[in-house]
Amino acid sequence: MKRYEGLVILASAVAASEDATKDAVERIQKLIQQSNGKIETVQRLGQRPFARNLGTETTGYYVNYIFRAPSTAIAELDAKLHLETCAARWQFQRSDETEKRPLRRPRTIEGATSDTYESRRG
Repeated sequence: MKRYEGLVILASAVAASEDATKDAVERIQKLIQQSNGKIETVQRLGQRPFARNLGTETTGYYVNYIFRAPSTAIAELDAKLHLETCAARWQFQRSDETEKRPLRRPRTIEGATSDTYESRRG
């Protein structure tokens, strides 16, 4: 199973009440679990304004899910979220590569110093 990070933006109508928000977050958690996913973390990022309006909506409630699931689960989740009225937007991204990838060392050019650069600029 691969590790994924899913950002779901709940519609502002759902975010208007705390109970509706809690129910929507739990409903999306159940969708992930029904797709054979194991949830590691749920980060509630709160209500934020959009950079560009989404139709008539200007804000949304952001929730970040970190979970492990088989690769086939993402297409299944996408199809199920299209049927949900509480989710305005969503995006899933694999997060395995970012953890394993070593930091790149800066290239060094032999004989190059900041003095050499300054002398060329004149």
